[in-house]
Amino acid sequence: MRVIQKNQLNIGVLIYGCGHHQAAWLMPNSSVNRVGEIEYYQSLAQLAEKGCFDAVFFADSQSFLAQEPNEIPAFWFDPLINLTAISQVTKYVGLVSTISSTFSNPFTASRQLLSLEHITNGRVGWNLVTSMRDEEAWNHSMESLPSHEERYKKADEFAELMHKLFLSWDREEILADRARRQVINPDKICPINHKGEFFNVRGPSTTPKSPQGKPVAMQAGASKQGIQLAAKHAEAVYSVSWNISQAMKYRQKLDEAIKQNGECNRQIKVFPGLVTYVGKTREEALAKKQALDEMLPLETALKQLSYFLQMDCTDWEIDLKVPPLPPLEQFNGPVGRYETILEIIHDTNPTVKELLGFLSAGGGHFTLIGTPEEIVDQMEMWLDKGVADGFNLMPPTLPESLEDFIELVVPEMQKREIFRKQYEGKTLRGHLGLK
Repeated sequence: MRVIQKNQLNIGVLIYGCGHHQAAWLMPNSSVNRVGEIEYYQSLAQLAEKGCFDAVFFADSQSFLAQEPNEIPAFWFDPLINLTAISQVTKYVGLVSTISSTFSNPFTASRQLLSLEHITNGRVGWNLVTSMRDEEAWNHSMESLPSHEERYKKADEFAELMHKLFLSWDREEILADRARRQVINPDKICPINHKGEFFNVRGPSTTPKSPQGKPVAMQAGASKQGIQLAAKHAEAVYSVSWNISQAMKYRQKLDEAIKQNGECNRQIKVFPGLVTYVGKTREEALAKKQALDEMLPLETALKQLSYFLQMDCTDWEIDLKVPPLPPLEQFNGPVGRYETILEIIHDTNPTVKELLGFLSAGGGHFTLIGTPEEIVDQMEMWLDKGVADGFNLMPPTLPESLEDFIELVVPEMQKREIFRKQYEGKTLRGHLGLK
């Protein structure tokens, strides 16, 4: 009798400060005093590897405003430096760094990623972003961010150039032939001679092709240009989906963009963000969320909401229902987050305080509260419906929420045979089932 292989979930974790909930640092057992210790991040990555996760992932920001007394320096370390340190205490878990095409030099960025690829024997991925804040631009000799259209135009060329540099020459061209006094084969190591609108790079890279071929290309962005960029260059995407309806719409938009590129058979993995509050009972899980929400700094949360909505929300009455908002078609800010907020309002009809609670951990990503069985029921449904190939875990507190997921949720996924019990390969590409 032939055994039918079930679809397998991919699980990564986005490591951020002492947790994604805005009140995480205020909890009595908070890790806030450790956000500047490399051993802290190494221990979190080791936890992820204990849980057989596919990857640990770092977002990034090129600015630190430090205007509010409760603003956490969550990007203390450069993500590539942090991941290099993590690579020395892990053997299997993938390592994904965010790279901004608006501010990064593609030759330097590709060389750094390839270096980490060789250090880890092929465990690296990179998440392409175009950045979002003028404050970041001010740190790069710019008066403001380029327009949305120009940023994505530059990102397209950046991704194309990175691909060329990643594959510019093979390690096999190092001959080390002492008898013939030939270290390399110069005939096979040639310039790439890229000449574009934004970049002119002769090449080749100083570093050869990686053990897994090239770093796994990932992308995050829900705008029309962001989806088009992903359809052209990404092998996996990080998405924002509050509910399965939003997840279905995103998958449909991505599939349509792939078809428009004439690549109907190309598959891109989709990893929605996932916030979990898990307990042995539903009441225990709800209590964990309530304890965090009760500590939420409302003034800071209202300022974040103002940024998400591109309007001043600081004088909103928190116990009243959320005021009517403009439709998505009239919104000019970050589209993915705004669409998510509209979905939350449609689903829950919340008060302002309730909306802040939903947004407080991860800004409106898929949120599950309950027992391991209840949580995996939902994860498995998203997998079976084809709207998610896995999830990018966003623990409300660190390390506690990550420990809860590994101790309670991972065994339930393994029991249902939708998640590995041990690593079978050593490269990120292998973990994700990518060619």
